[in-house]
Amino acid sequence: MSSSQLLKGILEGCLLSVIAKGETYGYEMMEKLYAYGLTMVSEGSIYPLLLRMKKEGLVTTTQKELPSGGPKRKYYSLTIKGREELEEFKGRWSAISTSVNKLLVEEGELL
Repeated sequence: MSSSQLLKGILEGCLLSVIAKGETYGYEMMEKLYAYGLTMVSEGSIYPLLLRMKKEGLVTTTQKELPSGGPKRKYYSLTIKGREELEEFKGRWSAISTSVNKLLVEEGELL
């Protein structure tokens, strides 16, 4: 399994976490994911996910003009439902990562 396949299932939680830190736009999210080492994420993978998250009521969007006068940017914010989903993701991630780490350490595969 490639890292991009593995990441696909957790990308939504990562995006919710990025957006929870403050209103942000798509390209800025990419930069923040890269800063955390998630370099295998492409712009093409986050925009459909953001659209789905909006349809599910996890995020809202606001169009804002740039001070430079360029085209408007779409900024994303978490809704209450999005914050609840983020908290649920944190719980699921903690349980999964703890179990996988424990298994790999016992197998001597994680140093």
